[in-house]
Amino acid sequence: MASVRVIPATIRQNSAHGALRTAKRRTAAYARVSTDSEEQLTSYEAQVDYYTKYIKERADWEFVRVYTDEGISATNTKKRDGFKQMIADALDGKIDLIITKSVSRFARNTVDSLVTVRQLKEKGVEVYFEKENIYTLDSKGELLITIMSSLAQEESRSISENVTWGQRKRMADGKVSLPYGQFLGYEKGEDGLPKIVESEAEIVRMIFRLFIEGKTPSAIAKQLASQGIPSPAGKKTWQVATVKSILTNEKYKGDALLQKKFTIDFLTKKQKVNEGEVPQYYVQNSHPAIIQPDEFDAVQAEIERRKKLGRPSGCNSPFSTKIVCGDCGGFYGSKVWGSNTKYRRTIWRCNEKYKKDRLCRTPHVTEEDVKERFLIAFNTLMGGREELIDNCRLAQQVLCDCSAIEAELAELSREIEIVCELTRKAIYENARFAVNQDEFNERHGGYLERHRKAAERIAELEVLQRERQNKALILEKFMKDIEARPLAIDEFDEQLWAAAVDKAMVLANGKLIFTFKDGTEI
Repeated sequence: MASVRVIPATIRQNSAHGALRTAKRRTAAYARVSTDSEEQLTSYEAQVDYYTKYIKERADWEFVRVYTDEGISATNTKKRDGFKQMIADALDGKIDLIITKSVSRFARNTVDSLVTVRQLKEKGVEVYFEKENIYTLDSKGELLITIMSSLAQEESRSISENVTWGQRKRMADGKVSLPYGQFLGYEKGEDGLPKIVESEAEIVRMIFRLFIEGKTPSAIAKQLASQGIPSPAGKKTWQVATVKSILTNEKYKGDALLQKKFTIDFLTKKQKVNEGEVPQYYVQNSHPAIIQPDEFDAVQAEIERRKKLGRPSGCNSPFSTKIVCGDCGGFYGSKVWGSNTKYRRTIWRCNEKYKKDRLCRTPHVTEEDVKERFLIAFNTLMGGREELIDNCRLAQQVLCDCSAIEAELAELSREIEIVCELTRKAIYENARFAVNQDEFNERHGGYLERHRKAAERIAELEVLQRERQNKALILEKFMKDIEARPLAIDEFDEQLWAAAVDKAMVLANGKLIFTFKDGTEI
């Protein structure tokens, strides 16, 4: 018969309360508050003081320190420096026991909480949650942790949903709030609404002016940095994306499009661009404008124009993509002659002149020549200013009318609604009744095709609608500039050039044909 001999344990395990340990347990505490309010900070200081005394009063505990995080959300552990330092010290063998107020103070994310607890458990480090009276090395510890963390996570979800509802209610009421810390030109006023900071507003106006004068966002960013103007984030260098953002942000004309982005995960706080998943709200005249609406709209039209032209990123002149070769249709670009001599000068020549088998016959031109001829052409144009403005008004009514497009878009939207309803009914019937599958597939395919055609036509019409709206804006800006100018000008103005001229075509005989924004050629 087999005999059994018991070999007694020589190493005692840590119990939940440390009763079997002979050495003192190195004990730390973790305290955190989730906001920077004065009340919460008082609570935070009280927690630190409480845990310091609590640990030192225990004869079987050795005080390590109280690890802390202020104004940090617990939904994930990525930005909690105090928490991360505590875990690192524990895993390095500097801590035996961690005390914290509750599961929700430790983490409101079930996955983060369990992963951290298990990491510590593998190293023999215990966590004690005072409110729930849970020791993680107990046999029931992990089950209780799972339950309590799940409850805390649902509480976080509820808070997130309440905050989101409140924000959307503010948006629906037209209440505008800006990220003032990194938003150039505005600060929060006494009434809670955006208030213009004039020194910063001048920078915004300069950015818009430079763009209209022909500079690219890249060139504008370099110029701002060279002048020592700090970026909205307070940095010496400007990102091209920052300049583009300023040029396209409707808030600078006094309007506000709200909920451009939305949070898709309340735990990670990850956001995405709103592409129709949630409502958006457009508030007109919500706050004082830095840029006049017509100037802002003219910039948007110029952005669209440059996109279509595929404008070179290195352009730095108002003449770029405005001077056109009458021989091949290509753009003129600036070239430097005699760069290392006293005869150095800059001329404009067809970019394609030497890139083809046959050389373009058009001659080069100088900026001075273009400016002089523009003054002659513009003064000629102004000779019939009243008739010109009347023609522009007529062009706006005829060429920029969108009423037929809007009617067709409304009809197509109804068509899509009908097709969606028919598709839904067909799927419902197929799921609940015996239906011939060939007939169902044919009918369903027909609905999909109708939907595809309607969606494609809507996309086409929306492009056409934007083009006409942009044309109307260009004509409106052109007319305002014409009305504001004297009948004769004697000095070249870059803003007038940008606002009035569509293109200047160089012919083989050296003549220039100026095409103005209303279509007039001189």
